[in-house]
Amino acid sequence: MPLSPAGRQAWTTTWLLLVFMLVNFADKAVLGLAGPEIMKEFGLSRQEFGAAQAAFFSLFSLSALGVSFLTRKIRTSVLLLTMGLLWSLAQLPMLWTAAGFGTLIATRVLLGFAEGPAAPVAVHHVHGWFQQRERTLPTAILMVGAAAGVAVAAPTLGAVISHFGWRWGVGAAGLAGLLWAAVWSVKGREGPLSSPVGRRAGVTDDGSGASDVPLRSVFLSGTFITAALGAFAAYWVMSAKLTWMPDYLRTVVGWDLKQAGVVVGGGAVANGVVLLAHGLLARRAARRGTGGRLPVGAGAGLLLVASSGAVTVFATVDTLWIKVPMMFGPMALALVMMTVAQTAIARITPPSQRGVVLGALVAVFALGGIVAPLTLGWIVDAAATPAIGYQNGWLVTAALLLVTGLLATPFMRPERDAQRLGVPESPTTGLPVSH
Repeated sequence: MPLSPAGRQAWTTTWLLLVFMLVNFADKAVLGLAGPEIMKEFGLSRQEFGAAQAAFFSLFSLSALGVSFLTRKIRTSVLLLTMGLLWSLAQLPMLWTAAGFGTLIATRVLLGFAEGPAAPVAVHHVHGWFQQRERTLPTAILMVGAAAGVAVAAPTLGAVISHFGWRWGVGAAGLAGLLWAAVWSVKGREGPLSSPVGRRAGVTDDGSGASDVPLRSVFLSGTFITAALGAFAAYWVMSAKLTWMPDYLRTVVGWDLKQAGVVVGGGAVANGVVLLAHGLLARRAARRGTGGRLPVGAGAGLLLVASSGAVTVFATVDTLWIKVPMMFGPMALALVMMTVAQTAIARITPPSQRGVVLGALVAVFALGGIVAPLTLGWIVDAAATPAIGYQNGWLVTAALLLVTGLLATPFMRPERDAQRLGVPESPTTGLPVSH
C-alpha cells in the first residue's frame, strides 16, 4: 500500500536528516583530507595537528549533553536549524587568507560546540516520526550519513583542496551547511510521536502525569554502560580514520591525494552499505516479530570483535590486496554499534527523557573523537618511523574494539533493562509509516 501523507513526511524528514548528518561528517573529514597541506603551511608536527583535530571535540561532549536537555524546552526542529546555521558560519572565517593556526583552532572549537548535539537531537527528532519497532532503519540511515559524508567529502573536497587550496575546502563544507539550513527552514517539522516540550514535558500522552524514571538507574544499567563503551570504540575508529587515514595512505602506502581520497571515499561507501544493510535486516526481523538468533547486545558485541580482527589484519599485513579490502566492510562492522546503541538507549528511556539520555550517550562516546586523534598522533610521532607508529596505533584500536565487544556481548540487553525500569514500548497507535 502507498504511504499516508504522514508516512511520506516521516521519510522526507529522514532523508533531510541524512543530508544533515552527511554535511556534519563532511565538516569533520575536511581537516583530515587537508592535513598534509595544513601541517606544511603552519609547520606542525602530527601531534600538534592531532591537537587541532581534538580541539573540534573539546566542547563536543559538553554541548551534546547541554543542548540535549533543551529538547525538553525547545522543539527539535528549531534546535536542528540553529545548529546547522552555527556550524556552517563557524567555518567561513578560514576563507580569509590571513586567518592563522589560532583562528583554525578557535573555529574548530566553535564548530565542535555546534555539531556536538547533532546526532542525539537528530535521532530524537526522527524517533518522533516512528514507532519503537520501526526505528532501527531510520536511525541506521542517519548513521549512514556519517559514512556518506566521508564518501562525498573525500573525492569532492579533495578535488577542491587540490585545485583551490585547503581553505576553500573548509569554506565549501560551510556553504553546503547553509544550503541545508535553508531547505530545513521550509521543510522541517515535528513528528506526531514527538514528546511534549515546555510545561508538558514529562507528561504522558493521556495527561496522567510524569512518565520519567530516575536517570541514575538508566545510566547505571548494563545496557547504557556497555552501549556507551561500544559506541566509544566505534567512534574512536571513525575519528582515527577521518584524521589519520589520508595521511597514512600518503606517507606509509605512498599514494597521492587523489588516490587516497578515492580509497577513503570508497571505504566510506562500504561503511554506509554495512549500516544500511543492518538497518534493513533489523527492520525485516522486527516486522516478522523476531529479534534474530542473537540478543541485540550479543550481535553488536560480536561485530565489534570481528572489526577488531579486521583492524589487526589491516595493521599487520603489507600486501595491498589484503590490506585495502579490510577498509571496505570488515572494519566498518564496528559502526553498527552506533545504530544499535542509540536504538537500545531509546528503548530503555521514556520519550520525555530520550533526548537527554541520547545526549549523555553521545557525550560519552564522542570522547573517542578527542582521544583517538591525540593518541594516534602521539604514537606515530614517538615511533622510529611513521609505518611503525601507525601499526602500533591501529593495534591499540583493535584492542579497544575487542575489549568493548566482549563486554557488550553479555551485558547489553535493552529489553531486559526496559522491563526492570518499567519502560513500555512506544504505543502501537500513532503514525503508520509504511505498509
